[in-house]
Order: sequence, then structure tokens, then C-alpha cells
Amino acid sequence: MSIASPTSTVLPYLTQAQAELTRHIDVINEHGVHEQVSIPAERALTLYVDKREIVTLMTLGAHPELLVLGYLRNQRLVADVSDVESITVDWEAGEDGAGVAAVKTRHGIADIAARTEKRVVTTGCGQGSVFGDLMGEIDGLALPDARLSQARLYGVLNAIRLQETTYKSAGSVHGCALFNGEQMQIFVEDVGRHNAIDTIAGWMWMNNVTANVDSIFYTTGRLTSEMVMKSAQMGVAVVVSRSGITQMGYDVATRLKLCTIGRATNKHFLCYTSSERMQLDPTLAAGGVHKVAGV
Repeated sequence: MSIASPTSTVLPYLTQAQAELTRHIDVINEHGVHEQVSIPAERALTLYVDKREIVTLMTLGAHPELLVLGYLRNQRLVADVSDVESITVDWEAGEDGAGVAAVKTRHGIADIAARTEKRVVTTGCGQGSVFGDLMGEIDGLALPDARLSQARLYGVLNAIRLQETTYKSAGSVHGCALFNGEQMQIFVEDVGRHNAIDTIAGWMWMNNVTANVDSIFYTTGRLTSEMVMKSAQMGVAVVVSRSGITQMGYDVATRLKLCTIGRATNKHFLCYTSSERMQLDPTLAAGGVHKVAGV
């Protein structure tokens, strides 16, 4: 993956409305002692596109403009970053303390009412819904001929282990990262893994980053059908999770020939799908490699 040289593509204007990620509260511990801890500062962000209300996202607010841009991309409401003129976020503009994200497109979105009418509600914390037919674009997706060595996988897991995170200080959040080989390109945390992956998708658009054979997507959350689809839409053929995979996530990944790896911590992992993309070296794993039978 690389960041391309500047092109003639007109990028949208984005505000920089980052919010505080954590809040300090007083608690009483098991010894009856008062202490102060940090918790994630979850906020509501209502999205409007050309003054039409679309959805309310629950988010930390670390990169709200990129979250909105990636959401529009992954919901397939806009086809190109240049279709968006601006994204303006105001954390005090909504009702009941909710923030507002106002998106202005350059030419409008055709049939937006019909395209947002059919809604598939998916599993997961935070906002996890998609518009339209979840499976409708699978056959049109072409993934790179990616390969992942066991040594590189361990390098990715070690980089995640060393990453400073809100989770370490406050808990209750999900993290997602995009790697080029073992090099971390971007790391994002939010209250839901869907928000985190949408933010990464928005970052890729704004920075003209394209996935390639060395791209690896990592998430702390489980691999649902939507997470697999969003990874594929970004052009990533290898997805790694600290958690497991759902049945529909497994079926979608199999159909896409996307390599999914779960339960990945320390030296342990399970390769669920497209194991032909993996270059295994069992000598690297104390106790051997755990691999799902028949995959």
C-alpha cells in the first residue's frame, strides 16, 4: 500500500472536530475505596446528507469526519471521494446533546430515499447497519493475490500488542488497524468496530491509499458478514481478528476467497478461510499451529 502523489482529484473540506476520547469518573472498588478511573466518552452523531437525516452513529469522536466519509463509502451511497464537497461536524448542534455531521455533496445522491429505505440490521456494538442488499456486490469485487507468512502475522500481532490504546486506559472500545506488511498505516479505536473500519475507509479515500498484496486489516472485534464485506470493499484480502467469526462472515469470506484469521493472540491463531493464502511455518509456534479442519 502506498500514498499516491497528489492528483487533480478534488477532496472534500473536512472540519477537525475531534472530541475528548475519555472521561474521568469516581468509582468504589472491591475494597470500598473511592478511586478515579477513565471511561470511553461515547457520543451520538447524527448524519445528514444534503439536509436529509440518514442515521445516528454512536462514536468516541476521535475522527468524526473520516468516520462519516468511510460510512458513506461503505454504505455505497457515494462512489468517489470527489462526490463529497464538505463534511462539517458540530458537537453542540443536535438535540439532547447529540452532535451533527452535515454532508454536502456536489451533485446530490440519486434515488437517496429508495437507497436508504431498505436496511439490513447486523450484529455488533455501536452502529452496525447497511443499506441495500449486503450480498449484491460480492461477485463484482476483485481482491489482490495476497499472501501472508506466519512470521508476518506474528509481527502484526506484536505491533498491536505494543500500540498505545484507549482500551488499555479505559476499556470498552474496539480497535482496527491497516497494515502494509508489518508496518502499521493507521490505528483507530471507537465504541464499535464498524465505526473504526469506516474511519479507516475514509482515511484511505482522503489520502488516496489503495490496498495491495501486502495489505492486512486487523480488528479486535468478531468477523461478521459486514466486517468481511467492508474489508473486501477496501480491497483487502487478508483480515485478522482477536475474536472469532460468524457463520455468515465465514460464508461471505469463502465466496470472496478472502483469508480470515481469528483468535489471533500471541502465537495462537485459527485460519478459517482461504488458507492457501497463508505461508505456514509451524516451527514458529510453540505447541504447533491451530488450523480449522477442512479449510
